[in-house]
Amino acid sequence: MLKMFRLLLLVRAFDALGLVAAQSISSASSVPRITDPASLVIPFIGTTNGGHVFPGATIPHGMVKVGMDTDSPGNHAGYDGDPKFNATGFSQLHDSGTGGAVPLSNFKIWPIAQCSSFDKCATSLDGRKTLRKVLPNGLPDDFASPGYFSSNLSNSIRVELTSTRRAALHRYTFPAGTTHPRIVVDITNDGQRSSTNPVMTLDPDTAEVKGGASFAASFGPGRYSAFTCVNFKGEGFTLQKPTEYGVWLADFPVQGTTNLLQVYYGFIDELGALFTFPPAPSGPTTILVRVGVSFISSDQACTNAQEEIPDFDFDKVHAASRGLWNDVLGRVQVGTANVDMETVQLLYSSIYRTHISPADYTGENPKWNSTEPYFDSFYCNWDTYRTLYPLMSLHDPVMFSRIVRGLINIQKHEGWLPECRGATAMHFIQGGSNADPILGEFFVKFHDQAAALSVSPTDLYNALLADAEIQPPNWNLQGRQADVWKSLGYVPDDMFDAGGANTKQVSRTLEYAFDDFAISQVAKALGKTADQKKYAARAANFANVWNPNITVPGSPDIAGMMQPRFANGTFNFTDPRHCSIHDPAQATCFLNAANRDGFYEGSPIIYVPQDNAKLIQLQGGVDKFVERLNFIFDQEYFEATDEPSQQMPFMYHYANRPGLSTQRSRQVIAQLFNTSTNGLPGNDDSGAMGSYAAFYLAGLYPLPATRQFLLSSPFFPQISFFNPAFNSTTTIKANGFQGNPSTGTGGHVFIQSVTVNGKPYKSNCFLDWDVFTSGSVVELTLTDNINVTCGKGKDALPPSLSTGGYD
Repeated sequence: MLKMFRLLLLVRAFDALGLVAAQSISSASSVPRITDPASLVIPFIGTTNGGHVFPGATIPHGMVKVGMDTDSPGNHAGYDGDPKFNATGFSQLHDSGTGGAVPLSNFKIWPIAQCSSFDKCATSLDGRKTLRKVLPNGLPDDFASPGYFSSNLSNSIRVELTSTRRAALHRYTFPAGTTHPRIVVDITNDGQRSSTNPVMTLDPDTAEVKGGASFAASFGPGRYSAFTCVNFKGEGFTLQKPTEYGVWLADFPVQGTTNLLQVYYGFIDELGALFTFPPAPSGPTTILVRVGVSFISSDQACTNAQEEIPDFDFDKVHAASRGLWNDVLGRVQVGTANVDMETVQLLYSSIYRTHISPADYTGENPKWNSTEPYFDSFYCNWDTYRTLYPLMSLHDPVMFSRIVRGLINIQKHEGWLPECRGATAMHFIQGGSNADPILGEFFVKFHDQAAALSVSPTDLYNALLADAEIQPPNWNLQGRQADVWKSLGYVPDDMFDAGGANTKQVSRTLEYAFDDFAISQVAKALGKTADQKKYAARAANFANVWNPNITVPGSPDIAGMMQPRFANGTFNFTDPRHCSIHDPAQATCFLNAANRDGFYEGSPIIYVPQDNAKLIQLQGGVDKFVERLNFIFDQEYFEATDEPSQQMPFMYHYANRPGLSTQRSRQVIAQLFNTSTNGLPGNDDSGAMGSYAAFYLAGLYPLPATRQFLLSSPFFPQISFFNPAFNSTTTIKANGFQGNPSTGTGGHVFIQSVTVNGKPYKSNCFLDWDVFTSGSVVELTLTDNINVTCGKGKDALPPSLSTGGYD
């Protein structure tokens, strides 16, 4: 009861302040506590070569993400770590790790040190491009840490950025001798240059700018409106009223104008405000720019800025942001003895990226009024449900509960849970109704704490049933193709109707099956036995698209594949090499309404998390299962950037060969992840890659919407998770830890035995959730023998649906 009361107070404090109460981790040993984990984060990981990671300033799950925009073709998060690309502005809103079109990048601010005259200033995106200074190591002269970003531009202007939840604070230091420091406010240029209906006014006395526009969604057909409010203040001196001001149109500032009605503009024009300020009376001129953002109105943006940054104190805002980051990152603690620093940095950087999205837009939903939290930037649930939310379960349940409440509130107003969403607009569905396993993950693990976390079990279950049973008008955007799923038990290859594109039929079948598995587990927790059986039966429908008569060309021993199936029960054919590097058609496997291959970001060589025992049976037994897994890795069918592959390295557990899982997962880290700007194998996918790597480094892999974590050895002599929901810490200790083999191959890293709180555990291959709720000490005895097993007894193997493991 006392724990529940403390948790309720924590939730109320969070809802009132938007903050996470500081927590402490009781150490299970004498391992020193890492008190400033933010110092171990490298935000630039994945900022080149398609990682699309946002390295700018934000608080955990902040709406505002203020950072540099560049003219890189891959500037999905605004930034590119390659110094050959120019900076074009410092905007307030970004996503991280996404594909699709370039999202957000709204309301850029830009400093100008030198113009021949006000009306000759280059104010357009192309006109104001400026390179960054370059360090001796060839990298741009940029710096970032959680809650802070800085850059030194080649024109000697220094830029610093920090933020609160709905506002940003910029600090621009102009080079000594600057006589006419100028600052551009850009209203219309988002990442796609898609603005319509711009509005803007400026105050010639205070230099306050208020404005906004309508912008295009980046991964869907919708549009959204966004607004800003910009104010200025001198640092160390009193900033006088601007000496020059005006509206600019492209590269043509019009001096003395105060709103857009005073200039001629059309559909594609770039628009904003330009100010010239008097310089500081002595020394360099440093000007602070406070930018509030809102999705409701510019007046609301002004209120947000005033409430969150009332005094323009840059260092105070930065310190508060870093404190929030240290709180959430510090709930995970590791021993560092005999571990190289890059591995420690990789872990904390990976955890950091899982707290960039989704974004807390509470109070900024223009679509309906509600006292519930509102979250956005679900981009997309298909990417993140596998690992991001299970990682939240381990150390951030209060934020998780608020996200769940936000998802449920969207369903109440829009009819179905969102799958992909950005800036209040629906985006395209990638797989199934993948908020279902997110809600399932939360409720299966926290149903006893649901009331204290303000989550209604009834509302949560009703939201799941809406996805499962009611077909939406357009399943490209929300919900499922529920009618045919219920009638046939798979999505056929040849049924067309007005509800959405007839693509990804096999992938959607597999996703729908897992969605229903998640619902069955929620039904079990609620004591709804009939529903549990109903949805567990539907969870087994993945087998309806299994064709035993398909083999991989050139490898006849690899027999049986998921395949498209017609409504009459006969199978269509998709080459088993599809979506791999061996695909003769070199298919992209991305969204395409004309695509009839049946798969999305995954080949026919695919796996089903809820029932690997059934897959072993379908594939001809344990030896054939292991043979196929080896084939996948040895022949490079494994693709870490496609989320359906993420569990594959751990699948050997189900064949009682956990040593092979340990080696494969360690090889994935060694080969594909590092701390460089090119340190990710692909898009970070809103933290999906970050949480994926964090679990591998922790020696765990989650099964969403279950009470199990697959177990391997951590990359550290010990790792601890503090969970505020239980006010408890669970520590996993790797006894006999001798370090990590650099290639991931071999080493003294395989688990010979497991004890929990000093008693032998039932399995060497997984841990039940109870281990984490009670605050346990898990001790692993390591060996260099790769031929270890899951142990003895009927409960040693990880559970599967068909063997009654989840009954």
